Amino acid sequence: MGRRVTPLKTPLKPATPPHPVDEMLPPGRMATVALQHIASMYAGVAAPPLIIGAAAGLTPAQLTTLLAASLFIAGIATLLQTLGFWRIGSRLPFVNGVSFATVSPILAVIEAKKGAALPLIFGSTLVAGLFCFFLAPVFCRLVRFFPPVVSGTVITLIGVSLLPVAGNWAQGGNSQAPGYGSVANLGLAGVTLVSVLLFHRFLRGFLQRISILLGLLVGTLVAIPFGKVDAHALSSLPLFELPHPFAFGAPRFEVASIISMLVVMVVSMTESTADMIALGEVVERPADDRTIAGGLRADGIATAFGGVFNGFICSAFAQNIGLVALTRIRSRFVVALAGILLVVMGLLPVVGGLVSLVPQPVLGGAGVVLFGSVAVAGIRTLGKADLSVGSNAIIVAVSLAFGVFPIAYPAFYQAFPEQVATVLHSGISAGCLLAVTLNLLFNHLGRGREVPPAYVPETQIEALGRVGDPA
Repeated sequence: MGRRVTPLKTPLKPATPPHPVDEMLPPGRMATVALQHIASMYAGVAAPPLIIGAAAGLTPAQLTTLLAASLFIAGIATLLQTLGFWRIGSRLPFVNGVSFATVSPILAVIEAKKGAALPLIFGSTLVAGLFCFFLAPVFCRLVRFFPPVVSGTVITLIGVSLLPVAGNWAQGGNSQAPGYGSVANLGLAGVTLVSVLLFHRFLRGFLQRISILLGLLVGTLVAIPFGKVDAHALSSLPLFELPHPFAFGAPRFEVASIISMLVVMVVSMTESTADMIALGEVVERPADDRTIAGGLRADGIATAFGGVFNGFICSAFAQNIGLVALTRIRSRFVVALAGILLVVMGLLPVVGGLVSLVPQPVLGGAGVVLFGSVAVAGIRTLGKADLSVGSNAIIVAVSLAFGVFPIAYPAFYQAFPEQVATVLHSGISAGCLLAVTLNLLFNHLGRGREVPPAYVPETQIEALGRVGDPA
């Protein structure tokens, strides 16, 4: 008989840990950070429907429908971005919601069309969403024109352009309201900011990472004795409400309003592209062409969905990129949970109303840290672009200037044609377009270029997003 040979057992290789973006956190932590994301973006997603509804003369019930639709669609868009399917979604911790860029052109349509405006707006939004979806594969190739000298400039402008928003919130959020800019409002913002800083300085571990949420809680509690927290509004909200397609009438289509929405859609696509690049750097998973195309497709589907269910153009929320950088919690499933909660808030207006109890000055105090963190991330990206080489310093200097002009002087481009002014009115878009153009001029065209012609994220992007690291 032959000798029996025992086969050698190959030792099992240890399982490769998932990338932090794909990490599933414990339920308690996921819920807490998800609530922090919602608290950071709620004012941004609620402001456009409130402004548009007031301009359109909607009743309180209609205004509730508009606000609930914006929350519901923001949740759908966020789920598409974080979880994704097929070639749709960036699969990054990417929060989406109503783009504030829609407000100005929509108000112009309301002024021109009066009572017939909303069906035109939703019809144009539907067209803009389909446009974004089908143009995504072409538009995503612009990523090769975003080397660090361009992406760093744009990310810095994103943070800088958001800081005035924090300042407005700190003063009260509505310049026409009594008490705007009062010592009480600014004091609440200051208490919130100091609370966030103290929590971040003296707490450790997970509690340090939710310092923004803790600061918002402290600010809201301090605001109660000053009468800044109005819970009476909750009693007028319905407990449950399903979204109604075309609740304001069948969609209508006119060339002028469609062109306006297409311009806004291009602006939003530009900002989303820049935000995906920024977020890719923060989470150390660089955004390539496929990631950006998937993210833009998600924007397009959510926008078209919004045209049906009484919503508006969807785009990235840059303030949540700052939150990811600050907390260093990069799991996309945390943001997916925030998307689920947004959907619930859209279906349960009372639940959404609870988040709205946080006063604007309190949000403003927290916004200083959030939005400033985005600007810092941009500065770190610029540190990877050798500003002593060629004309890189000039590209940054001129692009930042033209990006800041419309932020400092909102009427800077008012003499331009309306479609052009709509694009340039966004400091992010103006600075982005100029940075890309100057980079092409100085670093791509002609001989003697001194930087690589294409943006290769895998080799150019280093670790970023440690804004919250203690010294």
